[in-house]
Amino acid sequence: MNYIETNIQGVWIIEPKVFSDNRGYFMEAYKQSEFVEHIGNVQFVQDNESRSTQGVLRGLHYQLAPYSQAKLVRVITGTVLDVAVDLRQGSPTFGQYISVELSEENKRQLFIPQGFAHGFHVLSEEAVFTYKVDNPYMPAYERGIRYDDATIHVDWNITKGEEVNLSAKDTRSPLLADAELNFKY
Repeated sequence: MNYIETNIQGVWIIEPKVFSDNRGYFMEAYKQSEFVEHIGNVQFVQDNESRSTQGVLRGLHYQLAPYSQAKLVRVITGTVLDVAVDLRQGSPTFGQYISVELSEENKRQLFIPQGFAHGFHVLSEEAVFTYKVDNPYMPAYERGIRYDDATIHVDWNITKGEEVNLSAKDTRSPLLADAELNFKY
């Protein structure tokens, strides 16, 4: 696997080696020894999967400490624009984001450490999205930030006239300035 450090400390793009032939392909999606060597010892405890249709935007979501979640995300089917926003107070990149297109074609993965909000926008007709987390889902610690917060100004690759499909919960998320945060850099 190829591990690519991004311009936000702790966030990594991972490109697997894919072996293809006329039967299909094979790849290692996760290898603990390589992951530990490049990123560190993260103990994943849960795998999640979602299926969404074009125009769905999920996010920006996070859990407060002590249940903050590091995530290793990838797409099995379709294409998404994946986004991680640095919420670590004191970080030189606080409030900045990284976006990466993840697809069944490029098979890229994104590692997002604890202290980040995460979201994705479905660019294809349908997408199956899967991710590992290092803490279980804890509804009492779940929070969100509005996807269209002007201070973050995420370019979600929303085409003119495209209707964004948000959950009711995501429409009520606060702006970054009003969000509850407890992450230290």
